[in-house]
Amino acid sequence: MEFGTVFIELSAVLLFAVAVGAFGLLLKQPLIVSFLAAGVLAGPAVLGIVESAAEVHLLAEFGVALLLFVVGLKLDLGLIRSIGKVALVTGLGQVLFTSIIGFFLCLGMGYSAVASLYIAVALTFSSTIIVVKLLSDKREIDSLHGRIALGFLIVQDVVVVVVMVVLSSMDVGGGEGESLILGIAIMALKGALLIGALAVFVRWLAEPLMRRLAQSTELVVLFAVAWAVAVASIGEWAGFSKEMGAFLAGVSLATTQYREVVAARLVSLRDFLLLFFFLDIGSRMDLGAIGEQILPAIGLSLFVLIGNPLIVMLIMGVMGYRKRTGFLAGLTVAQISEFSLIFAALGLSLGHITGADAGLVTLVGLITIGMSTYMILYSYPLYRWLEPALGIFERRKPFREMAMEDEAVPKEQFDAVVFGLGRFGSNIARGLRQQGWSVLGVDFDPESVGNQQRQGHPTVFGDAGDPEFVKSLPLTKDQWVVAAIPVRGVDTAGADPAFTLVKTLREEGFEGRVAVTAQHANEAAEFKKVGAELVLLPFADAAHYAVEKMVQPAHRAAERVVIHTP
Repeated sequence: MEFGTVFIELSAVLLFAVAVGAFGLLLKQPLIVSFLAAGVLAGPAVLGIVESAAEVHLLAEFGVALLLFVVGLKLDLGLIRSIGKVALVTGLGQVLFTSIIGFFLCLGMGYSAVASLYIAVALTFSSTIIVVKLLSDKREIDSLHGRIALGFLIVQDVVVVVVMVVLSSMDVGGGEGESLILGIAIMALKGALLIGALAVFVRWLAEPLMRRLAQSTELVVLFAVAWAVAVASIGEWAGFSKEMGAFLAGVSLATTQYREVVAARLVSLRDFLLLFFFLDIGSRMDLGAIGEQILPAIGLSLFVLIGNPLIVMLIMGVMGYRKRTGFLAGLTVAQISEFSLIFAALGLSLGHITGADAGLVTLVGLITIGMSTYMILYSYPLYRWLEPALGIFERRKPFREMAMEDEAVPKEQFDAVVFGLGRFGSNIARGLRQQGWSVLGVDFDPESVGNQQRQGHPTVFGDAGDPEFVKSLPLTKDQWVVAAIPVRGVDTAGADPAFTLVKTLREEGFEGRVAVTAQHANEAAEFKKVGAELVLLPFADAAHYAVEKMVQPAHRAAERVVIHTP
């Protein structure tokens, strides 16, 4: 289909993506799936709308760079030390087990040894970009399972770079050991130089430079984008990847006081450019060989969708994490990544595999990316459904996670327990303490827990959606429990942690008072059905209070100290 110019073509692509996305919303489908479908339909295999593939791919790369940059920008460097071991062991363990099992599975399907090895290795790599996007949308990137998942996904990215360097060195050097060793040594040297240069930047330049640029917010944002793509380019030159470089660029600015401002300003631009990533992935899907590859693709997709999460759960269970944390982290590896497609393309260019083998990997990618999106988005109801069968993946005492909870929840009694220590929840806790109440804070973000503990406030790491943790709390009938956490949709049983919290409390016979936050009035009715006594509507309450302050006489407004709650 001819459109004349790149501008007109991209305009048509955007309008088409909006139409497919709107249709997907009517069917209540995730936008990622809709955009992948739009890419497939707009690609050369169907409608042929995407002709300027290079331009779409370039915009996609910018979106990926900004996504990983924002993730690095929000990363707590101190947390790397606490989850580094589990990320390394889980990442390497999953790659090893998936490769071995996948190799023999492909052999059993009749593929050659070399093709089986390539396909098996391709199945081990999960999409950092898609997982980070989904966890960010669910506000779980700062949760324990989110940070662990990010850690082992980064380990996977390093592994795929090493594997591709090894293959390229073997091809160039005819398989000579000296060439292989030299290639790895050069890569390690470049990596050390890159990290060393960034360490110098963080130590002496980052804060003064950002302080000087902060005189103009637009200039700070422009510098952030330029820094992200520049370090991403250096990362690619060093033999790693643009994604790794962009992530390190964000980490290098994470210690500055301006990171939150920059991250907030980049979210909209990031989401817009990521649209092109999903369109690019979809448009490059080769649908010509689906007929002959469909059965092997379904078998290998089931292995990725089921086997990969089971491997992660097994490793994390042995390392002392609860089955819930292992399950939620394990779902993030239930797809293959864009690196898998690149890896297969490398094998094809080297003559190690055939076009049919590369097409099989592509088809598995299409299936697993689409299915895993649903699995991650609906992880909580999926967990509640499978929970009775997951006990084998948890030790009798999940010591590592218990250690994060300071070995045990405090045994003393509190007047209130506040779940969720974001801006709203922490202000509620602060206000209650100012009234003389004793308050126990609970959050699933290790960084928030650490901040509260450093201020001397009783705070524990825990998840409102974990019934076992809720049962361990020191609860009494004269107590308030407040859930100040984002609502994900109470119409889906088990999908919302606050909804799960209220149900667990009432099912366990808690006789105290329960308050929850909601965004909409219809959510309030659902919460009250399961036992919430007070539903706070922050935006509606704030607006109501503001109006009363404006219209009441000054002396009456000054007397009002309680915020109205419908």
